[in-house]
Order: sequence, then C-alpha cells, then structure tokens
Amino acid sequence: MEEPSLYNSPDYTLFKQKMRKIIGVDLNSYKNQIHRRVHMLKDRWNAKTYDEYFEIMKNDDKKLREFLDYLTINVSEFFRNDRQWWKLRDQLIPELVKKRGNNRLKLWSSGCATGEEPYSLAILSAVCGLDPSTPVLACDIDQGALAIAQRGVYLKRQLLNAPPDYLTHYFTTTDGGETYQVKPEIKRRVTWKRFNMIDDAFGSGFDLILCRNVVIYFTPETKSTLYVKFYNALAPSGYFLVGSTEQIFEYKKIGFESAGPFLYTKH
Repeated sequence: MEEPSLYNSPDYTLFKQKMRKIIGVDLNSYKNQIHRRVHMLKDRWNAKTYDEYFEIMKNDDKKLREFLDYLTINVSEFFRNDRQWWKLRDQLIPELVKKRGNNRLKLWSSGCATGEEPYSLAILSAVCGLDPSTPVLACDIDQGALAIAQRGVYLKRQLLNAPPDYLTHYFTTTDGGETYQVKPEIKRRVTWKRFNMIDDAFGSGFDLILCRNVVIYFTPETKSTLYVKFYNALAPSGYFLVGSTEQIFEYKKIGFESAGPFLYTKH
C-alpha cells in the first residue's frame, strides 16, 4: 500500500497538474482512496515514473479511458435503493407538483455516470405525468460515460429493481431479452451535458436534485463547497437526495432541513 506521503511528492503534484489539463479533473479534490487507485494503476502498467505514466495516457486514448474508468466508482443500475425512488414517485414529486401548481418540475441528476439514474428519474416523470418539455438535466464530467448513456442500452441485471410494467412500457428488449433499450419517449425526457461540478457554475431553481455516491469521494473541504452550491441551486421547498452511504453533517449550518434518510430540503 502506498504511503500518503507519496501523494504529496513534487513529482506526483506535477503529474496531477498535467492530468488536470487533459481530463479537466482536479485530483487534489479527492480522498486518499482515489490516490491509491491512481498508484495501483501506475504499478499495473509498469510505469516507472510519473512522466512515463502521463505519456502513456497522453498518447493513447484507450489508456486514458481506462484510467478514467478505474477512478470512477459506480454501481450502475436502475432504481438503485428502490425505496427512495418509490418515495419520489408516490410522495415527493406529487407534493412538488401541488406546491408549484403545475407539472413542469426542474429535475437534475448530477454525476449521472452511464445514465441509469437520469433515465430512472425520466421514467418517474412520465409515470407522474410531468410535462415532457421540461427534461431531466443529466450531467457528468466523463464524456465516454455520457456517450454510453445516450445510447441507452443496458444489461438485464441492471434492471432488477424495475417493476415489470416499467420494463414493458419504457424499454424494448434485444439479444433475446438479455439487453434492454430505453424507448425514445424516455430518451426525449433527458438532456445530457458534460459538467465539472467542482469548477463549473451551477444552475438555479431546481425542484429536485439527485447527487448520489459522488461527493463521498471528495475531501471534506470540497464536499462542503459542493453542498453549499447544491443548496443554492435548489428552489425553495426543493429536495436534495444523496446516496445511501452519505450524510451531510453540517446540513443545518448550510441551511438545509432534514426531510428523511439521505434527503434534505430548502425552505
């Protein structure tokens, strides 16, 4: 196991600076878990120096993609932690529609990876009768992941939490039922955008924001900054849903109120 002191070496500092220029990600914002992954892959590729490691990725798009995939920690499936999704469907989205007096809710999946989350949200928007002309905003820093998301083809095992009638109404099967293609009516309910949540400006007026299992990998300082940005991006009485292993300890200081497990609201 690499010592944390190695993560602060001058050579590694320069490597991180050079990587930021080509991937747009500041590795300094991540906890040691990510830095361990960086060094494990360096060893796996038998790169003797950081310069050699950088040149491998600079000159080989496939290697760069492998690096990004290795650092991205995702468990990809539809309706992950399904109780939270059914609460959105049965309680929170209808409540927001009633409060707003219309069915044009502004929904955002931040850190959407390969699309399972925003498509899940788009399906709920259809089930709840939301206006399709206001699509779910789906953002991620990884252009390759966004390309996969836009194709909308998933393995059967990624849909185990989906109710059978959702599979019938919102997907078509391919490969003898082993893969599922998201139907065009759901695809039209999502807008995709490459987005760096650390550096890019957030929008505003969102009724519901999902950012699940992303912020946990950042440093405490970056976490705090991001939670404030998400708070400011919410409309009054809007909801912010985080992952089932996350907790915002300083939520009251930011201005959030707890609305249930892993759920916060802005008043």
